[in-house]
Amino acid sequence: MVSQQTGHGNLGHVVFIAASAAVGGFLFGYDSSVINGAVVGIQNHFRVGSVEIGFVVAIALLGSAVGAWFGGGLADRWGRTRTMQVAAILFAASSIGQMLPFALWDLTLWRALAGVAIGMASVLGPAYIAEVAPAAYRGRLGSFQQLAIVLGIAASQLVNYVFARIAGGDVNNHLWGLQAWQWMLGACVVPALAYLWLATVIPESPRYLVMAGQHQAAQRVLAEVEGEDSDPEARVQEIRHVLRTEHRPTLKDLRGGALGLLPIVWIGIVLSVFQQFVGINVIFYYSSVLWQSVGINQADSLLISFSSSIINIIGTFIAIALVDRIGRKPLLLMGSAGMALSLATAAWAFGFARPIEGTMALPGPQGAIALIAANLFVLFFALSWGVVVWVLLGEMFPNRIRAAALGVAAAAQWLANWAITMSFPAMSEWNLSLTYAMYAAFAALSFFFVSRWIRETKGRRLEEMG
Repeated sequence: MVSQQTGHGNLGHVVFIAASAAVGGFLFGYDSSVINGAVVGIQNHFRVGSVEIGFVVAIALLGSAVGAWFGGGLADRWGRTRTMQVAAILFAASSIGQMLPFALWDLTLWRALAGVAIGMASVLGPAYIAEVAPAAYRGRLGSFQQLAIVLGIAASQLVNYVFARIAGGDVNNHLWGLQAWQWMLGACVVPALAYLWLATVIPESPRYLVMAGQHQAAQRVLAEVEGEDSDPEARVQEIRHVLRTEHRPTLKDLRGGALGLLPIVWIGIVLSVFQQFVGINVIFYYSSVLWQSVGINQADSLLISFSSSIINIIGTFIAIALVDRIGRKPLLLMGSAGMALSLATAAWAFGFARPIEGTMALPGPQGAIALIAANLFVLFFALSWGVVVWVLLGEMFPNRIRAAALGVAAAAQWLANWAITMSFPAMSEWNLSLTYAMYAAFAALSFFFVSRWIRETKGRRLEEMG
């Protein structure tokens, strides 16, 4: 790899290790959204209804909440890279289990285990990248986590579409002894093994090394990522000074204030909840079912899902280009406004769905408007809340509580994700238009929350957060 020595360190090396850590985000995106293409296949194979399939999809999110809750503590106890290795093993094992289920309960358990790995990855990536990245590049490097997530989502939709096409347009058709949906779920084992290897070759976080008393090793890592001119010995002393005034963060350290938790922790929790309550993961977990419900065939609905994933990637690149230039807060405000308008438009269009020849369909103009509005929603989310929330969670908390607070905020995010994912099948059957109107209302509320409570963190060292 060609590297660039700058005043901010060996940039090529930093990019490599940040990208390696973000492979966990790729697995996060792939494993959480691959179910989109398998939903119909699972439903037909096990002959279950919307409530049961909603539970199977959403159980991974409860597992994710557990993984996120404990992930920060494990990272402080075992180290960031070793905990990544554990997550990679869980990803690989759960992928094989989901590929070869004996029954619905068996598939549900493997989905829950995959969720634990997803939750761990949701904590480990942002924390590790924030701790190794020079301040001038931290926003862009922190964006790698979300970029990896959207690439994982896109890869899963492309894999789903390819397997569906090879199987003749029906995910319940057999390929090489298994049904197509089983191959979709099992393909995640490949990136899981790559993540396991990368987690063994990247350096440990310098802040963890200082915490563990390995000061010489911390200096070597700091010299690698910040350059010799940064005075690694002085940086270690700076980190030691911060650590001497604090103890290893636990959940008890988050207590305080009138509502039981420190105000900054509540801000992180509410930020995480709003990211999910706008309904973004409905697009990535249920879009194939959503578009089939308004008259689009199975294979074409998977192609639409893939196109939404490409828009998601484009929006993420826009965010990466802007997050360190215009800051975190302006991007969030822009995204909230755009999401509220596009979701309200989609809600209006879905209100025109009518039964035609026994199946639901949208009239021509409203169908096109719904598709455009849904993709604009994805774009506005990707260029704002998709990237910025993860960047903020990695840097907004004081050092003394960062890992524990990030774990709690991420767990809240997964619980909010679970609530939206579990409720969507039943709510969409009841009234799809009002469901999207509810998501639009949450997007509008998020604008006012950001205006009042979010502080800008652009360009500030982690040791300055207080």
